[in-house]
Order: sequence, then structure tokens, then C-alpha cells
Amino acid sequence: MRARVIYNPTSGKEVLKKSLPDVLDILESAGYEASAYATTPEPNSAQDEATRAAEAGFDLIVAAGGDGTINQVINGIAPLEKRPKLAILPGGTTNDYARALKIPRGDIVEAAKIILKNQTVKMDIGQAGEKYFMNIGAGGSLTELTYEVPSKLKSVFGYLAYLVKGAEMLPRVKPINMRLTYDDGVYEGKASMFFLGLTNSVGGFENLSPNARLDDGKFSLIVVKTANLIELLHLAAMVVHGGKHINDPRILYIKTSAFKAEPLDENFKMMINLDGEYGGDAPMTFINLRQHIEMFANLDDISDDAVVGDPEELEISDAFVKEVESLTNQDINGDGQIS
Repeated sequence: MRARVIYNPTSGKEVLKKSLPDVLDILESAGYEASAYATTPEPNSAQDEATRAAEAGFDLIVAAGGDGTINQVINGIAPLEKRPKLAILPGGTTNDYARALKIPRGDIVEAAKIILKNQTVKMDIGQAGEKYFMNIGAGGSLTELTYEVPSKLKSVFGYLAYLVKGAEMLPRVKPINMRLTYDDGVYEGKASMFFLGLTNSVGGFENLSPNARLDDGKFSLIVVKTANLIELLHLAAMVVHGGKHINDPRILYIKTSAFKAEPLDENFKMMINLDGEYGGDAPMTFINLRQHIEMFANLDDISDDAVVGDPEELEISDAFVKEVESLTNQDINGDGQIS
């Protein structure tokens, strides 16, 4: 088996670069013939290399860097019919994806050792137009925050930078008239943000989509109906204190496998945010690609509620349960036999 490490040499104060020999040794121990590629400042460097490695028949791609590097690698392999397995080594600031997969975020070598456990999950990913995203798709004035946080500030302060910038921006948040179409209905009206989540971890918070599953084929859709500053701060406090925001009337919270966002004001440009980066303008259609990429994860530490499992295995399990239920509904005699 062959593995290709695609790493950002400038990510995480060059820790990835320094840890690379140890990472390659771990991959060799796991049975892979391992090699590495350092990304360059060229646009889509990680994405292009991921496509090349996949088409060359590599069995595993290890994406090493921040969420941006991981997003590029996913965009490189998602359109392909034959996709290699994926492992991630977090080296950025927030590392939401690593947090969701319970991969160590403070030690690159420990993160690589997750591969030795040989535990994988077939993860959902999102498609928006011709682009793919691994964690969030969003739109509305609240999402403008991510574009305005300077890269240097993000690298030094991590998601604290988002909080500081967010507090500064809140007074500028305006409601947008939009039409949002999902599996079971339509929301038409004003909102400051819509948000599609694939995991429970966003910007360092694990309560924004508290019952998100990694592989059920459903986005967690959150629509924030209010743009009032006091109400937004109240909702933010509810997120922090146990995810209670999902039951608030100012929030629409549902599960959906497909979604379309359209601004109703022709003069308004609604930018779409995909994994923290600009991903085009609405109208935009989003599709959940169920269990599309097999990823290494620390399943021992992931809640059973967060993973559905293989659809074929679920069908077998459901059939078994139904059979047991049918038997228990029949008369059983004193010898334990069905009469």
C-alpha cells in the first residue's frame, strides 16, 4: 500500500515540517510505502496534488495542515470515482475537523498514531455548486466575520480571534430577505444567517449542532432569524451553555439532505462561505454526499450517537430487530419453544 502526505510547510509554526520523519515512520509501521509533498503558494497546490496522487493509485492521502489544507485535499479527491482513504494531521488554528474526529490537536506525532489504530468512518461531505466542503456551508451577514479576520491574527490567537472580531462586527449585522428550501419545506423571510453543519464542531465550539452525525446523509441546518444585537448575544450564550439555542423560536433547526439558498433582494449579493472561505454567490444549491470519503478517526472517543454506520450493515441489523420483534409477539410455551 502507498501513502502520500500532503503538508503545509508553514502551518503551525513549521511543526509539521519538523515532525515529518516521525510521521513517515509511523506510516511505514502501518504498512504503507510513504512519501511526502510540500504545498506551495500556488493556488490549489494541495488540491492538485491530491487529485494526482489519487489518480496515481495511492491508497491513503494524509492531509497535514489547517482546515484550509484539508478542504483543498477533499476538493481534490471528492469528484473522483475511486477515492483513497484520508487521514488528517491538524496543524492550523481551530482544526474543527480534527476536533470532531477526536484526533489529537497538540501533537502531530500522536495524531499520526491514530492511523495505527486502523479505525475509519465513512464521512459525509457537502457539495455546493462545483465545490466541496467538509464542515460548514453558510451565508448571511453574520458569516462575513470569517472573511475579515486577518490570517496573522488567526494563526496567533486561533478561534479567539473570531470571537473578538465577531463582537466588533455584531452591530453591523443586518437581516437579509431570503428563501431557503430544504427537504421538508421552505423558509421565506428575513434572517441574519443560515448555516449547514456536517459535524458538531465549528470555530472551536462543539454545541452549535449538538446532535450532528458524521455519516447520516443529513446537514444540520440552522437559520438565525434575528439580527438584533441583544438577541444575538443571548443566542450565543445559549450555544455556549449546552446548545440550548436549537429550541429557541428565533432559530430554525432541522436536518436536511439538500438545500437551496436564494436572496430575495435582487440588489443584494449573498456570499457563500464554505469551510471559512469564500465559495461563490447565492443562489446556491447544497447536496449532502453521504459517506463519501473514508477517513481515519479515533472511534474509541467518538460518541456512538455521532456515527450511524454502514447502510448495508444497518439494513441487516434492522431486519434482525424486526425478526426478533415478530418472534416475541408469538406465543412461547413453558419449554421456551414457539407454539
